[in-house]
Amino acid sequence: MQLPLSTRGANIVDAKGNRVLLQGVNWFGMETETHAPHGLWKRDYKDMLLQIKNLGYNLIRLPYSVEGLRSLEVSGIDFSIGNNRELEKKTPIEIMDAIVEEAQRQGLLILLDSHRLNDKRIPELWYGDGYSEADWINTWLQLAQRYKNQTNVIGADLKNEPHGKASWGTDDLATDWRLAAERAANAIFKINPDWLIVVEGVENNVPGQYLANHWQGGNLEGVLRYPVRLSVRNKLVYSPHEYGPGVYDQPYFSDNNFPQNLLYRWQIGFNYIASQQKAPIFVGEFGGRLVDNREAIWMSKFVKYIKEKNLSFAVWSWNPNSEDTGGILLDDWKNVDLPKQQLISQLLPVKFTQKLPTTVREPVKPKKPKKPKKQIQSATSISSSARLKATTEIYSDWQTGFCTSFKITNNRNEPVQNWQLKFKMNQAKIQNSWNADFKQEKGQYTVTPYDWGQTIQPNQVRDVGFCSEKLGSDYSPQQVKLIVIENGTLETGNSLPSSSSLSY
Repeated sequence: MQLPLSTRGANIVDAKGNRVLLQGVNWFGMETETHAPHGLWKRDYKDMLLQIKNLGYNLIRLPYSVEGLRSLEVSGIDFSIGNNRELEKKTPIEIMDAIVEEAQRQGLLILLDSHRLNDKRIPELWYGDGYSEADWINTWLQLAQRYKNQTNVIGADLKNEPHGKASWGTDDLATDWRLAAERAANAIFKINPDWLIVVEGVENNVPGQYLANHWQGGNLEGVLRYPVRLSVRNKLVYSPHEYGPGVYDQPYFSDNNFPQNLLYRWQIGFNYIASQQKAPIFVGEFGGRLVDNREAIWMSKFVKYIKEKNLSFAVWSWNPNSEDTGGILLDDWKNVDLPKQQLISQLLPVKFTQKLPTTVREPVKPKKPKKPKKQIQSATSISSSARLKATTEIYSDWQTGFCTSFKITNNRNEPVQNWQLKFKMNQAKIQNSWNADFKQEKGQYTVTPYDWGQTIQPNQVRDVGFCSEKLGSDYSPQQVKLIVIENGTLETGNSLPSSSSLSY
């Protein structure tokens, strides 16, 4: 493959005109409070990239937040293993540099993804959450300049999942995502005309749209009448996101003609663009856990569709800590989800089997301290109330820090709202957290989910958690309690005994 990449009709091509299929994974984390790709508390980043490459992927879609790239703080990295020591004392943007440079050494492409503005949520529009359109575009200009000569950085996925008020073809400067994408792309081209420009769809608000239901960022019906117009030709790629009922049970998953109805939806929603040779399609996100029959049917059908239509893609996600979808990796951040990778390997040059030898070299182990302290390895405990159950797990524990996950499950037949989690923690300091607000008062922590996570549907699991610095040996969360407020009644669940033994 000779870079840079361009487009020709429905195809992405290299500098020699040879067709290129982008076959990637999403490795998230830089858009969260860690300001670094997740899993580096468990693995060396070079090993992670090597495993991605050896499984047959050629691309990483790398999410970031504007807030993260402006920050000087990084957390969630164990600097005592392998070459992660090279990342010590680096800023978030310098860690991105290291990921990009190592990816190039290993023959991996990078697609940068403006996933969030702040570190907490995906905004409806390309501005908001304390940031302006200028902040968003200027961050892209900084990256375009920084990686102008880094040829494996192939382009810009301008904004992740426009939704809500976002529109297409309305000519409203405040909401028309198509016009904002043009402004950002044409500004980028003044610095770096070699990049591909990846433009996602919206959710609704497209004049004359035919389908009633779309995923956030998945509605590209507007391209038919209102295509994106760029100042540099042959650089435009359109990018839908597609998920199954495990993420959200859209009405069409219950149609009598499921899953055959999906083919019609995919053609109307986005693939007509490639069929009519308007531009290439890159499915920027798709994924699922394969534990539900309909979810497995949907994902098998979509993988077959990607293969038949020769579409580029990036699986969501490499990370196992994606609440709704899981990852290519299992929770140990090392072993691969065999059924999932076997399914996706139909799209890859490397056919995956259970006997595939590991290509991951063991990280360099730190020297043991003279007087080792007790370490809790993957300890779990359960707290329950009449409506919810919470499982607490310390799933990563190293010399100076640890990470904890709380999985809250609704086992009832009706939604649960207005829940909180409380716990005590003595000799530890939270460095970063996800999917909830963690407030401390004298060792007592109150965990309040973000707005989008306050309702837990039947059989749904919410995953919140944090990574923390150890300040002593008594660092593990204790006395975990669930609180649900319904009709003015406070219901509190008590912590139950540990469901696994502790390792010392």
